[in-house]
Amino acid sequence: MICPTCQTEAHKHGHDRKGNQRFYCPICLKSVVDYSNRPIDGMYLPAKKVNGCLRLLLEGCSLRSVERLTGVSLHTLLKLLVEAGKKCEKLLNDRIKNIRVEDVECDEIWCFVGMKEKTLKGKTTKGLLGDDFEKIDNYGDAYTFVGFERNTKLVLAWHLGRRTFEDTYEFTKKLSRATIGGFQVSTDGFAPYRDTIVHEFQDREIDFAQLIKIYAVSQSVEHKYSPPVVVDIQTSIICGDPNKMRICTSFVERQNLTIRMQMRRFTRLTNAFSKKRENLKWALALFFAYYNFCRVHGAIKTTPAIESGLTDHIWTIGELLSA
Repeated sequence: MICPTCQTEAHKHGHDRKGNQRFYCPICLKSVVDYSNRPIDGMYLPAKKVNGCLRLLLEGCSLRSVERLTGVSLHTLLKLLVEAGKKCEKLLNDRIKNIRVEDVECDEIWCFVGMKEKTLKGKTTKGLLGDDFEKIDNYGDAYTFVGFERNTKLVLAWHLGRRTFEDTYEFTKKLSRATIGGFQVSTDGFAPYRDTIVHEFQDREIDFAQLIKIYAVSQSVEHKYSPPVVVDIQTSIICGDPNKMRICTSFVERQNLTIRMQMRRFTRLTNAFSKKRENLKWALALFFAYYNFCRVHGAIKTTPAIESGLTDHIWTIGELLSA
């Protein structure tokens, strides 16, 4: 490091109490700390500590457990999550676009923010939340739309919203931006897909089909916590000429399991849920960027980004934050 006072070369001189490298200048006899290699702007956490905290969050640990394991305060962890999430969202927007794909599957995964939709409606009806419409809008059900390439395992697009036509259309626009040319797309039976996908991809040759599952009505008292039984599956071809053998949503549903296992906010039947919708958004951006560029997929033995030709090596978390 070059001493900022006398412009001569300074030598390493231990670390400060936060683990940052300290330098000593033999000319002006001053000690300085180099903050130029901080992975997150405006934060004094060293790179090693940042990587450790983010790895724990990405492996399914809760914020409180990461606080206990690392000694980093909850406030600092939340700030780290927000800053890392913003960088990752920008990275995904810059890198995941105009990708040639063959087989895309789309699905939605449910979680909630603050409270479940039923509880929110009950409190709103009783006036317990007052006239705070912003709070009402940010609480309740939260659906994450995911567009998944079946062969390369790449997450092409994602969108956090509600299960409405407007949010489905926003997700479809992101999927259109991420891809180029024609391909086959499969979704579940959610009705808004039919209009949004046909409208957004009307100038491109796509083969679109929906897989509609018919569920039985459970008579058991435990039906609330038990998965429903599929009694029939119907295939509906919306446009084009899709290959019937490839009309499937199993791969993206398996991806939903990965999300639930790797993100503590999505764990069901626990007290681990998001308290703010914005924090959920940044956590999703961090996860999808890590999944695409850093995490080796068991089926393809490499990362989805390498398999898609977006990069030639497995990224580290440091590269993810500095890209």
